[in-house]
Amino acid sequence: MIKRISAILTILTLAISGVLIIFWAPTDSAMGIVQKIMYIHVPAVWLTFLAFFVTFVYSIRYLWKREEYFDMVAYSTAEIGVLFCGLGLITGSIWGKPTWNTYWTWDARLTTFLILFLIFVGYLLLRKYIHYGEKQARLAAIIAIIGTLDIPLIHQSVTWWRTLHQPSTMFSTKKSMIDVAMQTTLWISVLGFTFLFIYLTLSRVELEKKTRTYFKKIASLHG
Repeated sequence: MIKRISAILTILTLAISGVLIIFWAPTDSAMGIVQKIMYIHVPAVWLTFLAFFVTFVYSIRYLWKREEYFDMVAYSTAEIGVLFCGLGLITGSIWGKPTWNTYWTWDARLTTFLILFLIFVGYLLLRKYIHYGEKQARLAAIIAIIGTLDIPLIHQSVTWWRTLHQPSTMFSTKKSMIDVAMQTTLWISVLGFTFLFIYLTLSRVELEKKTRTYFKKIASLHG
């Protein structure tokens, strides 16, 4: 039921967001039409942080309780996080080319975000190359906990170091930081991506349960 509701809300909010992006949100006077990629880039980054935070929480819960369900949620959300972390890097590069005249620069925020991506790619590789079991889940949980500590560095990087990347506009108290129409459209996009995260998480956990049940049956037949 929750999965179906989240799917419907995802479609509705992203459809509304698309209409607002095209017909209502103004084009930035400095950056031009390329600025509209913000409505994908920012929600993708938000979803990355949300997914990895859930991975972090459920990794801690797994190490504490050793319940397999917690490991399944951690694994599922880590996959989703890597997917949207990659999307954030790609859309950021597309946005960066006309803005900074380069697809990539070793800017503090970009570099720490890339490190986050590589840590969790390593997390997924560990899952593939270490045989399923308690050892795999335990090592993966440790990597996830350590990797998530990079998120505060990403958030604070524009404050702590000189960086090309602009500071956060979504949570700024300065009214002039972002146009109201832009801000409203951006928040609706973020909401749509959040519903998408819920749907993907429920679907992926469901699939992971079936996958593990299948492999357990196979193992019992050969046992």
